[in-house]
Amino acid sequence: MNRRLMDFAPVALAGISFWALAPALADDIKLPPTMAVTAYDTGTAGFNIAVGVGKMMKDKYSTDVRVLPAGNDVARLAPLRAKRAVMSAMGSGAYFAQEGVFEFGAREWGPQALQLILSSVDCNAGAVGVAADAGVKEIKDLRGKRVGFVVGSPALNQNTLAYLAFAGLKQSDVKVVEFASYGAMWKGLVNNDADAAFGTTITGPAKEAETSPRGLIWPPLPASDKAGWERLKKVGSFFFPQKATCGAGITPDKPIELGNYPYPIFVSYASQPADQTYPVAKAMIVNFDAYKDSAPGAGGLAADRQTKNWAVPVHPGAVKALKEAGQWSDEQEAHNNGLFKRQEVLAAAWADYGKANPPADEKAFLEGWMKARAAALAKANMPNGFEE
Repeated sequence: MNRRLMDFAPVALAGISFWALAPALADDIKLPPTMAVTAYDTGTAGFNIAVGVGKMMKDKYSTDVRVLPAGNDVARLAPLRAKRAVMSAMGSGAYFAQEGVFEFGAREWGPQALQLILSSVDCNAGAVGVAADAGVKEIKDLRGKRVGFVVGSPALNQNTLAYLAFAGLKQSDVKVVEFASYGAMWKGLVNNDADAAFGTTITGPAKEAETSPRGLIWPPLPASDKAGWERLKKVGSFFFPQKATCGAGITPDKPIELGNYPYPIFVSYASQPADQTYPVAKAMIVNFDAYKDSAPGAGGLAADRQTKNWAVPVHPGAVKALKEAGQWSDEQEAHNNGLFKRQEVLAAAWADYGKANPPADEKAFLEGWMKARAAALAKANMPNGFEE
């Protein structure tokens, strides 16, 4: 898969240290006068929620927040890694980046020490939507159908593979159609270039697909199908069963059993000082009521709805804010410290691999890294998380 960065909106503030600027002050929360945040394409749930959070920061702290849309995970993280953005609204790609797998196993990336600020779990779900005219009722019916993949987006692609695994299907059982971005993939479904695409049920493109001539359905993942869920979690260990009650064609009266994980997941790098991430998390927690209805899914960012003991650690600055909100426990502290250690093990393994004269060929480089990664995690008595 092509690992080059997809296009993303240019960042006008390149090279500026946000907290070097004079801070805006409201109550005891200090935010910079200007912030940049990356997110999925315009119209997506992640983008819309980021805009809602940005409006709150503008109204409460006079902070101008610029939300930069990007079509895939590497493009979303590039401005964050270059310190041209304060945080990124990610999906499960945050986990893949931490683990240094798929596109993040490339020579120019490697394991990324990403840490959570806040994440959302609401009434929606993350699922494979299928054009209603494709003749699909269950996941198993996707065999031979055209399934959208996004170049440079391991999160979306792996999530799709996890859903296929629920029915015992693999990538070779479907016709993969590659697109340049999330938005382009869903446009492809509407335009009859693909039959299925992964997304959150509340995403704008899914609603557009539902009202298009093709229509849209969400093949269910019944929680009672234990064997199906066991197969799914071998490919997407971060998923959990959830009954979706909102989204395109979904209502509380017509819920659908699907899978889910936190989305969006607002992250920053471990290298970002806690006194910079703390006010961002604090502002989002204490002003929750100001943006909770700004976009579908925003209500899941409440401090008391944070997913506990997930796969990526919470940044110390956000931990401080959650403790002040009474939403942190000793169990979470222990789990979080274990994830910090995991990131250290992965970083050391990557550094050692780079010193071992790895092959120049991209495919061979990735294969060698995955073996080195597995060995390092086994030595540290930590789970691999990915099939060899």
